[in-house]
Amino acid sequence: MKILKTAIICVIVAINISINDASAWGQTGHRVTGEIAEKYLTVEAKAAIQNILENQGLAEISTYADEMRSNPEYFWQEVAGPFHYVTVPLGKTYSDVGAPEEGDSVTAIKRFSKILKDSESSKADKQLALKMLVHIIGDLHQPLHAGNGTDRGGNDRKLKFFWEESNLHRVWDSGLIDRRQLSYTEWTVFLAAKITPEKLKAWQTTDPLVYIAESAKIRDKIYPESDDLSWQYLYKHAPTVKQRLSQAGVRIAAHLNDIFSD
Repeated sequence: MKILKTAIICVIVAINISINDASAWGQTGHRVTGEIAEKYLTVEAKAAIQNILENQGLAEISTYADEMRSNPEYFWQEVAGPFHYVTVPLGKTYSDVGAPEEGDSVTAIKRFSKILKDSESSKADKQLALKMLVHIIGDLHQPLHAGNGTDRGGNDRKLKFFWEESNLHRVWDSGLIDRRQLSYTEWTVFLAAKITPEKLKAWQTTDPLVYIAESAKIRDKIYPESDDLSWQYLYKHAPTVKQRLSQAGVRIAAHLNDIFSD
């Protein structure tokens, strides 16, 4: 009986991973967004976050939501999956379609922000909420996490990236970033130096509908004509990757500054 139960859990995990094969930005990208966000936190936000996390930084927790995908607990297998993305069909806006019954990134941001603002929330709940919120805001800045509803956010678009089998989603999660062979701290130094006061002011919004509209617009321009991608595709889209990572970091900070402003 115990063996059968274990087998069933493994099948459920495998199915869930197959359906939700979308871990935006990969490990490096998410850590970049968290490290950039640290630079723009208010004193109040820094103190509140330190009290919740106990010697962990935003870069460290930014990948938690992906690392827990194989956890067999109910929350990770039956609840958290849809929180990583939204669906916006071509020609529609998020306001046109709204969230599905199981929720999405927008409902998750509201859910976890509420937990962090509630003085009655337990420390454990706040830790989870903070880890999820940092990750989800980062997710929404990866263009294919505002999927068109036809190909699982580009996961079904099979192709080769620098002569290796891949798919479009994976290229945007990690391929374009990892090709530079930079650490997340190197990425952060290079990107943060270029965030001018003007860009900071323009990007500081806590409205996820803005991030979604931006991602959907970019998404519709990144589907390649060829299935063999290499230097030309990298050259064309590297500036967009850099901007989306930078914007995500600024906006993670903006959300947390707002939440902990009291």
